[in-house]
Amino acid sequence: MARKLYSDAASALDGVLFDGMMICAGGFGLCGIPERLIDAIRDAGTKDLTIASNNAGIDGEGLGKLLRTRQVKKMISSYVGENKEFERQYLSGELEVEFCPQGTLAERCRAGGAGIPGFYTKTGVGTQVAEGKEVKTFDGEDYILERGIRADLAIIKGWKADEAGNLIFRKTARNFNQPMATAGKVCVAEVEEVVPVGSLDPDQIHLPGIYVNRLIVGSPYDKKIEFRTVRERVAA
Repeated sequence: MARKLYSDAASALDGVLFDGMMICAGGFGLCGIPERLIDAIRDAGTKDLTIASNNAGIDGEGLGKLLRTRQVKKMISSYVGENKEFERQYLSGELEVEFCPQGTLAERCRAGGAGIPGFYTKTGVGTQVAEGKEVKTFDGEDYILERGIRADLAIIKGWKADEAGNLIFRKTARNFNQPMATAGKVCVAEVEEVVPVGSLDPDQIHLPGIYVNRLIVGSPYDKKIEFRTVRERVAA
C-alpha cells in the first residue's frame, strides 16, 4: 500500500502545487474547511489560482486568507455574502467570479469526479446563470447544460480516517467535502484523527480511500463561528 500519511500540510502539498492551477476546496462557511492546507498554500505563495468552493470563507479566515494575499485569480462559488474583501476585489475587477447555484456546483463536482463531462438542469433557466449556455428541451421543459468540474487538486477536511485514506465526515462538515474530493486529480485530506486500517466500520465510510492520495492530521482545531447569535437576556 502506498504511503498516504504525511507529517504536515506543506509536505503533503509538496510537488503538487503550481501557479495557475485549479483547486476544489471543501467546506461550508467555516465548517469543514481544510484550514491547514489553506495555510500551506498561502505560505507556498502559489498564485493565479482558480478555486471552486461553495464560498470564500470570511475576511481573514478560510479561503479569505488566499484572497487577502492576492493568490486567487478566479472563484467558482454559490455564496459569497460574508466576505468584504471578496466583494471589494470583485467590484474593482481584481477577481473573476463565476456564480453557480449551490446544488449545481455540488453536482458539477460530483459529475466531474464520476467522469461525466456535462449534464442538463432546470436550475437557472431564464436567468443570468443560463447566459452563454446550451439550452435543450426535454418533455416540453427547457434545461441548460452545465459542465462537470475536474480540478488539478482537491483539498478537504474530514473527521477520522484510517491509514489507507478511508474517511468519515462528521455532521455538517460532510457538506461539499465529499464531491470536491472526487473532482480532484489529486486529493489531499486533513483529518482530526488517523486510526489503523480495519478500525473503521466499512458501512460508515463516507469517502473510500481510493479517492485520497495524501493525508495529514491537522488537529487540534478551534471551532470558529461566523456569526454568534445569542438570545437577549430577559430582566428578572
